[in-house]
Amino acid sequence: MAGKTKSGPLHTALELDPIIHERVRLAILSALGTHGRLSFNELKALTEATDGNLSTHSQKLEQAGYVRTLKGMFGRRTKTSYEITPAGRSALMDYLDALDRLMGEVRGK
Repeated sequence: MAGKTKSGPLHTALELDPIIHERVRLAILSALGTHGRLSFNELKALTEATDGNLSTHSQKLEQAGYVRTLKGMFGRRTKTSYEITPAGRSALMDYLDALDRLMGEVRGK
């Protein structure tokens, strides 16, 4: 393999954003990208994640700058909601573009 250029399906697969390339995180970004701002419970229902998984993965996305967490009072209770950031939307689009390229390369198109 010496002398081979970095191209083809393997290279494209390695370009996939590791922050997004995880089932729950991809589901979170996809839901927020589609629906806009969502409450914790709405996002939990859409992603079918547990409370702990949703919290952990949303924190990773927030640390990457892909998601913004919003907290506010609703009566006497704190309500947590999430929204995708411009950087998160851009990263999601780049990720989807890379998946499109990968599928084309694997299918030979």
